[in-house]
Amino acid sequence: MKRVVVTGIGAITPIGNSKDEFWNGVLSGKNGIDYVTRFDTTEHRSQVGGEVKGFDGEKFMSRKEASRLPLFIQYAIAGAIMAREDAEINLDNIDPYRIGVGIGSGIGGICVMEENARALTLKGPKRVSPFFVPHEIINMASGRVSMLMNAKGPNFASVTACATSNNAIGEAYRLIQQNHVDVMFTGGTEAAITPLGYAGFDSMRAMSTRNEDPTHASRPFDKERDGFVMGEGSGIIILESLEHAQKRNANIYVEIVGCGMTADAYDMVHPRNDGEGASKAMQFALDGAKLAPQNVDYINTHGTSTPAGDSAETSAIKRLFADYAYHIPVSSTKSMTGHLLGAAGAIEFIACIGAMEHNSLPPTINLENPDPECDLDYVPNEGRSAELDVVLSNSFGFGGHNTSIALKKYNGI
Repeated sequence: MKRVVVTGIGAITPIGNSKDEFWNGVLSGKNGIDYVTRFDTTEHRSQVGGEVKGFDGEKFMSRKEASRLPLFIQYAIAGAIMAREDAEINLDNIDPYRIGVGIGSGIGGICVMEENARALTLKGPKRVSPFFVPHEIINMASGRVSMLMNAKGPNFASVTACATSNNAIGEAYRLIQQNHVDVMFTGGTEAAITPLGYAGFDSMRAMSTRNEDPTHASRPFDKERDGFVMGEGSGIIILESLEHAQKRNANIYVEIVGCGMTADAYDMVHPRNDGEGASKAMQFALDGAKLAPQNVDYINTHGTSTPAGDSAETSAIKRLFADYAYHIPVSSTKSMTGHLLGAAGAIEFIACIGAMEHNSLPPTINLENPDPECDLDYVPNEGRSAELDVVLSNSFGFGGHNTSIALKKYNGI
C-alpha cells in the first residue's frame, strides 16, 4: 500500500481567500460571520451567515466563465488553481491517467435551480437555460477541474451532506494508497447562501437566530447555542503518493494515515445521542493508522453549534477516548467560519494542517457559557501553542454519515 501525503492547498473561506489568509484567520480567532448581503432576509428567522468576501473569479478564469459559472464551480476552480501553484507541480510531466479529481458538494448549483425554476414558471420552458443541467449538477465542479488540469484518471463527486468533502478526501486517499493514481485534486465546494437554500435550513429551525449579534451567533459547545450559521467557500488539496512527491522533491505538509467511515443508521437529521457511529469512525481511522487513542494530540470537531450535534460529538469522543478525552484539546473552527456544508470537512482538514505547521491550536470562539454536557477542553476563545504530531478531523452529515481522517506530521522517513 502506498503512503499518501498532502503537497498543495487552496482555500476560499469566510475568513480568507488563500491558504495563508485562512490559516492566519483560523489560528488567531478571526470571526467571519455577519449579516447576509446576497438577498433580503427580512422574512427569514435567521439573517446571518459566513459569506465569502472579496472573491474575484476573473483572477482564475475568463470574464465570460466568471459571468456564467455558478459560484460553487468558481470556488472549486479557484481552490484547485491555488493548490496547483502551492504544490509547484508540473502536470505536463505526469501521465494524465495517473492524475484524478474528487471534489464534492452537498448542494451544488442551487442558485441555477432557482433562476431556471423562476424562468420556467414566469416565461415558459423555452426560457430555461441550456446551461441549466451542466451548471447545476454537483459533479461538474470536479469535471471542470479535471478539464482545467487535463486530469484523465478517476473523476468523482461525493455527496454525503456535511461529511461530503471528508468522504472525498478519504476516497482520494484510498485511490492513491491502492496505486490507481499518483496525484489527486480533492476536497469540497459550496455556495448555498441563496434564497432557497437558506430558507430550507431556516424552515427546519436548524440555524441560529441571534440576529441582533451576528458575530456571536456561531457558538459551538456553548450553553446558549441555538443552531448553526451557514457558510460558503471551498477547500481543495493535492494528495500524492509519498514516492511521487519525493521523486519531484515536493514540499510535504502532512501524511494521511487513516480514514474511518460509518453510518448511524438512525435518523435523517439527528445524530445518535450516544455518539456510537461517530466514535466508530474515529476508531477506524486510528485502526487504519495503527495508532492508539492516546496518540492523538488534537481533534478538529464537526462542532456545528447545534444543541444535539455538539452534545453527541462530545459523547462520541468520551466513548472512544474514555478518561483520556479530558486530556485532548478539541475545538470547532465553525465558530469562526460558520458551517460550509459540503465544503466544511475540507477547510477544517486544511485548518488541521495549519495547526500542525504552526504548532498552534485553533480556538473555539464565543464559548462563554460552557454547556455542562460539553465538558471537554474546547480551547475556548483563544488559541494556544501545542506540539501536534497526530490529529483527527471529524465531519458528520445528515443521513447519519460519519467520517474521520487521521493526519500525522511527516518526519522525512
